[in-house]
Amino acid sequence: LNEKPGDTVGYRMRAQNCVGPNTRLEVVTEGVLTRMIQRDPELSGVGLVILDEFHERSLQADLALALLLDVQQGLRDDLKLLIMSATLDNDRLQQMLPEAPVVISEGRSFPVERRYLPLPAHQRFDEAVAVATAEMLRQESGSLLLFLPGVGEIQRVQEQLASRIGSDVLLCPLYGALSLNDQRKAILPAPQGMRKVVLATNIAETSLTIEGIRLVVDCAQERVARFDPRTGLTRLITQRISQASMTQRAGRAGRLEPGISLHLIAKEQAERAAAQSEPEILQSDLSGLLMELLQWGCSDPAQMSWLDQPPAVNLLAAKRLLKMLGALDGERLSAQGQKMAALGNDPRLAAMLVSAKNDDEAATAAKIAAILEEPPRMGNSDLGVAFSRNQPAWQQRSQQLLKRLNVRGGEADSSLIAPLLAGAFADRIAHRRGQDGRYQLANGMGAMLDADDALSRHEWLIAPLLLQGSASPDARILLALPVDIDELVQRCPQLVQQSDTVEWDDAQGTLKAWRRLQIGQLTVKVQPLAKPSEDELHQAMLNGISDKGLSVLNWTAEAEQLRLRLLCAAKWLPEYDWPAVDNESLLA
Repeated sequence: LNEKPGDTVGYRMRAQNCVGPNTRLEVVTEGVLTRMIQRDPELSGVGLVILDEFHERSLQADLALALLLDVQQGLRDDLKLLIMSATLDNDRLQQMLPEAPVVISEGRSFPVERRYLPLPAHQRFDEAVAVATAEMLRQESGSLLLFLPGVGEIQRVQEQLASRIGSDVLLCPLYGALSLNDQRKAILPAPQGMRKVVLATNIAETSLTIEGIRLVVDCAQERVARFDPRTGLTRLITQRISQASMTQRAGRAGRLEPGISLHLIAKEQAERAAAQSEPEILQSDLSGLLMELLQWGCSDPAQMSWLDQPPAVNLLAAKRLLKMLGALDGERLSAQGQKMAALGNDPRLAAMLVSAKNDDEAATAAKIAAILEEPPRMGNSDLGVAFSRNQPAWQQRSQQLLKRLNVRGGEADSSLIAPLLAGAFADRIAHRRGQDGRYQLANGMGAMLDADDALSRHEWLIAPLLLQGSASPDARILLALPVDIDELVQRCPQLVQQSDTVEWDDAQGTLKAWRRLQIGQLTVKVQPLAKPSEDELHQAMLNGISDKGLSVLNWTAEAEQLRLRLLCAAKWLPEYDWPAVDNESLLA
């Protein structure tokens, strides 16, 4: 069109809008689309919504489709939907949308020769991948895209490759945590007379176009997040990719000219792989999705149209979390829940943001939220250290969140972090269990830091970022804040549950009473109780006698004889009203 963005074609994403009065096509993220639907259910002025790369089946894409179908059925029967991808699951979509026409376009991609090579079992993964990649570079011309599961593998394979390639080959990592400048180096063509190897996660599968690539090496693995509804935590697992993902990755070699794709897996194994990747809705934390549905006015997710129904156990975990955050009033959103939903953030972060009582608290909450949305990937695990940094991306996001809260002033204050965090992450308050970096969380789970982490010297932490590992039952603490527990309890008394206990002390032959203060399953303080109630004393006496037996009462012979006579009388002359002196009655 030879126009600037914002004229006929514009875009809208979380941190930036570029649209104008003449814009006819808006490119938006799935999250922005959901916000647009929630704010204007009729999608005024929109004639067609295109859901591209739908094969990825992100949680937001499934939610957007469910909302759009509801809009079509109830508000806008003229609204058109177009679902697109190179590797769609057409059969299931046709079952869901039987009247929708299917259009197949072959496109203009070049042929790709697909090869298969299983990695040798005796070789380390990073070394074997580097050897196969270097061999491909020796045999073929052009730049190469190498798919790996995660950042760790990228760094190790890059190190192995460095000694196996010529000086005319550049190694360019590509993953989400890199700076924009480093990402540009990977995406742009190699300099004249040079080739490059882009070592990428599945971010390069469909989301980005990388120029100059005619070779692909696919390790046939990916790292995915799996939510555990029992613990409320997410763990990362490495698994084989689907046939659809293999096809997507191979297609990257045929964008500009005929190419070659080498899958580092036996062909028979590739053919036995799942046809499609498992959708996020089956393996994710659904608290955000449930909050969106409740904001939409739907209290029963089964009423919506889904390709895959959200798992009941995940929805139950989501409901528990929203209830803990004060977002629910019965089966509907509470007043606080409505404020949280309007922000469009993760429910925990939204709860923290709406809990701010003044501008300084709002500025502090906004900066914490910005950090937790885009946490530092390497280095210090102390949230306080991150908070002290003035990173431009965090500053920009903070300002955007403050604008949503209608706050124009306020100063971020580190002394306000703990009480704000505690309201949204009360179940992740942690108490040290020893000197080796192990902690217990308020929800009863274990968590750990490296023993030499500076944070491990602190007795109490709040750990908003946790990751469930596969090697240990304890979650790994990724980011945490040390706290003074006495000060936190004083500032947030609602966190504390109080229980009084009165028990018989055998050693001293007397009753002992104390008061226990707890946050979840963590004991904060135990203190003597000077004046327990009569009911508590009575129950303690009964408990002690029940544990030891009635013999501890030092019955006299006369009392034993009387009790026996009464028991016999009750048995032989039941028509009379005798006092109950059996064990059960005496201990009642």
